[in-house]
Amino acid sequence: MFFHSSVRLFRPQRFCTASPSGFRALCYAGRVSLAALLLLALGGCTQGKPWHETDITGALPALQFTMMRAKDNKTVTAADYRGKVTLLYFGYTFCPDICPTTMANVARIMGGLGNLARQVRVLFVTVDPNRDTLEVLNRYTNAFAPQVDGLRGTPDQLAALARRYRIAYSVTPSPDPAKYEVTHSSAIYVFDKKGTVRLLISSLGTASPDIKGATADIRRLLGEGGAAGLFARLWRLV
Repeated sequence: MFFHSSVRLFRPQRFCTASPSGFRALCYAGRVSLAALLLLALGGCTQGKPWHETDITGALPALQFTMMRAKDNKTVTAADYRGKVTLLYFGYTFCPDICPTTMANVARIMGGLGNLARQVRVLFVTVDPNRDTLEVLNRYTNAFAPQVDGLRGTPDQLAALARRYRIAYSVTPSPDPAKYEVTHSSAIYVFDKKGTVRLLISSLGTASPDIKGATADIRRLLGEGGAAGLFARLWRLV
């Protein structure tokens, strides 16, 4: 007697496979996804983190000016400083207290940045162009740090720049026309590498300057825009 078996023979099922080109595409997509996730994870460590100095992002226009630079007697504009984190300060070389104190603290910040200071420029705009010749201005700024550029403009150029960033300055009359003082705002504006205003530093001319906080903020700004390089390094890792 013969029995008809109803049991079907097992046949190996065909699993989904990828062609060599498809496999490479899957690997590529996986690497991109992993690198992106790593970037997001790293970005989350700083995104939303408060600044030590005052955040004024978008509150004022982008950096823009045309003036003479003291160190080389050349006409420069904001475009010459693109790609650098730029500090903008208004002062004058005959200033008895606030200006030298502020600039000495700026020099301390530059020293604290180490090699990163090469990516920073400090613009010392004189509010006293009558006495601050380019030679006087260059000698003064050279005493602080190599990153400091003295800038001198015409009265109209100075007034336009002061209006743009809401800087107040005025000459205090004196019996001796050579010994007058100039009252001026003492804060420092910080612009990122694209020329966008980001921070206001107001403590550097005081008895309690926040050197550590200002240095950390500038270091943080210097690290912005480095995602492309970081992505490349992560890509090699994954």
